[in-house]
Amino acid sequence: MSADNGLQSEGERLQKVMAAAGVASRRVSEQLIVEGRVTVNGRTVTELGTRVDPAVDKVAVDGTAVQLDPSRRYVMLNKPVGVVSSMRDEQGRPDLSRFVSGYSERLFNVGRLDAETSGLLILTNDGELAHVLAHPSFGVTKTYIARVRGIVTPQTISRLTKGVQLEDGPIAADKAKLLQVNPGVRDSLVEITLHSGRNRIVRRMLAEVGHPVVELVRRQFGPLHLGTLKAGALRDLTKEELGALLTISREGGASAAD
Repeated sequence: MSADNGLQSEGERLQKVMAAAGVASRRVSEQLIVEGRVTVNGRTVTELGTRVDPAVDKVAVDGTAVQLDPSRRYVMLNKPVGVVSSMRDEQGRPDLSRFVSGYSERLFNVGRLDAETSGLLILTNDGELAHVLAHPSFGVTKTYIARVRGIVTPQTISRLTKGVQLEDGPIAADKAKLLQVNPGVRDSLVEITLHSGRNRIVRRMLAEVGHPVVELVRRQFGPLHLGTLKAGALRDLTKEELGALLTISREGGASAAD
């Protein structure tokens, strides 16, 4: 029974649910509740007798969302070059199925990276979170490192942030930074952050300003960082990473419902 309806006779005790979700031990969870640091469906609760339905109620600790459903899985993949962002490719190209075969859950990818682009891809069975993270209207940013042909100038970086005109409309980077110039081989390293979900958008933007992409890696997706994860490797998200993602997802879902 949801804690929202005021009836506490059904469901499970909040501290028990928090402990089962790995938030903290039951005793520490009780302390968090008494200190007013726990919310259920956006409302602060301080009663240890509070009961919740893990399948329905939304719990947060210190403003960070907690996943109560143990059947949900969240995985980070460093997608290698040459792999298409699909669980099954009709053309027989290497796809994501090889990376998820060891999971009992039926995972799918959040958004896409084109075959020539490597980097951070989220795999999950949480459709609600996937929708918020993938849809550009929710403003979740992604950061890419691009090796491009030619010597990029500060003026070019300014063009990327002010906006360029593409065949499917104007686009501007949220941020752009020149990381390195290599005069000897006449290429440059550029960092671009944007929230657009348009197809091959980074490659098209850089081509438009005269610097075709040689190599492209997505290093960051919202609060997640690729870090030292090697190409082709996967790992479950940490509790902190998952909390940050779920908080974005719930905020996005709530604003969409308003």
